[in-house]
Amino acid sequence: MKPLLNYIGGSFVPAHSGDTLNNLNPATNEVITTIPRSMSSDVAQATLAAVAAEASWKATPFEERILWLDRIADALEAKAEQIAQLETTDTGKPISLSRRVDAARSVSNFRFFAHHAREQEPMKFEANGAINYVHRSPVGCVGLITPWNLPLYLLTWKVAPALLMGNTIVAKPSEMTPLTANLLAETLDELNLPAGVFNLVHGLGPEVGQAIVEHPDIKAISFTGGTSTGKIVAATAAPMFKKLSLELGGKNATIILDDAPVDDIIDDIVRASFTNSGQVCLCGSRVLIPESRYDEVSSKFVAGVERLKLGNPLDEDTQMGAVISLDHLEKVESYIRLGIKEGGTLLTGGTKANAGVSGVHAEGAFLRPTVIGGLTHTSRTATEEIFGPVVTLHAYKDEDEAVTMANCTDYGLAGSVWTADIERGRAFAERMETGIVWVNTWLNRDLRTPFGGVKQSGVGREGGDWSMSFFSEMTNVCVMQP
Repeated sequence: MKPLLNYIGGSFVPAHSGDTLNNLNPATNEVITTIPRSMSSDVAQATLAAVAAEASWKATPFEERILWLDRIADALEAKAEQIAQLETTDTGKPISLSRRVDAARSVSNFRFFAHHAREQEPMKFEANGAINYVHRSPVGCVGLITPWNLPLYLLTWKVAPALLMGNTIVAKPSEMTPLTANLLAETLDELNLPAGVFNLVHGLGPEVGQAIVEHPDIKAISFTGGTSTGKIVAATAAPMFKKLSLELGGKNATIILDDAPVDDIIDDIVRASFTNSGQVCLCGSRVLIPESRYDEVSSKFVAGVERLKLGNPLDEDTQMGAVISLDHLEKVESYIRLGIKEGGTLLTGGTKANAGVSGVHAEGAFLRPTVIGGLTHTSRTATEEIFGPVVTLHAYKDEDEAVTMANCTDYGLAGSVWTADIERGRAFAERMETGIVWVNTWLNRDLRTPFGGVKQSGVGREGGDWSMSFFSEMTNVCVMQP
């Protein structure tokens, strides 16, 4: 594959330094291509281009910007198989997952915001003899920083509303998964999106991401990634009074209530735990089980996990592929070892050395799905984000204890509750300290709803009106009536 380039001011260009980074396939550890190792000077160039394009893009009628979203969706839909193949090559996830989730959602993000925009009604309020009109204006140049687990899915989740509301963009994808961000830039270039409206700068977080956050002409930052990096982003952006949206880590609980129809839901519980090798911020990495049913549920859960087919991500029947890198594999393995050291019992899986995966590339970052029982709910393994195929099982005595266990971590992004009584499930969900809770389902998303976390899982909300509001400034115009 030819080397990737930055996309700045409507042109594909190398980093000013000429330096590059290798992009590796996690399933083989082989070099796919190279990307620019950009620096602050490249970010400055991209920001100049974005600022220069601000006035004309802002002046583009709202209805025309909606049509741009339609065009982009159509163009990406025509490339759906290419998107899926690139995502699987870049991330190591199964091709079936890349088609069903990544490629499909990358298209639907644009389609959703186009449709949602068409349904908007003017905001006006009458009181005291006056009419208040709420006028939306673009923020200006915005910085979008996205992670490696759902590359194009999460980039388009930000790009679509940012463009819709009239902003220009400087975007940085993860240096580990740049392929589909480059495809998006190529697609926008083919569609003749005005130069400077969308700019893409590749590189490392401390060198490119930090430069985006620090740049005074970038007025808002939308960041999805780890909590430790999010703290740096917040510490930098807050004193500059930038608008800030942070979607960060999670340590989500899956709560099985004592009336749950376990045989009917066990495959869903496994999917909620190990989709994309557990590398989804919404995955349930802690499964809470009533004491009275612990042996039954844990044995059925382990059996379901062991039915997962690990293998070459490009094989159609593979259900779980590689983790993102060998470095990340070592981090995940360190938590498996920690779990055992903390007194846990390995119920299935384990480290690569002790539970290897057959039929895959020897240098690939493959790790069996791992389940650990017997840990306290306050142990490090059960409370720190691992972001990999490791799940801990915990027994609880009653619902009050289950709520305490679910809420005991520093995170609060998502969770799920499983029960035969949906009203009971809803009541339990409302006691959880988290941004989103599913009852008898998982990853069931209505894009009109608010998405985001509490505690160390983030700041702000994305989705529907929340995204439109983040990417706009609102002015209230109060007109006294005659």
